[in-house]
Amino acid sequence: MSAKIKYTDEPLGELKIVRDFLPSPAELAFSKESVKVTISLSKKSVGFFKTDASKYHTQYQRMIRELLDSYADVQTEQRIG
Repeated sequence: MSAKIKYTDEPLGELKIVRDFLPSPAELAFSKESVKVTISLSKKSVGFFKTDASKYHTQYQRMIRELLDSYADVQTEQRIG
């Protein structure tokens, strides 16, 4: 094991809050109209979504689709605003 972390009371400096625009896994379980595509994903990514999909009793493909939709919504908002 690695050495214990020693915490100090140092100043953090200027902080910037970054808005968390990604949905939680629970929010990725809802359905929308879809179009079929073929895409290759890493085993790591698919494994992550399969694990969380089983926790929320949904399909991992649906969770990936919702994540991509959320990303597209944020990018669209940034281009308009």
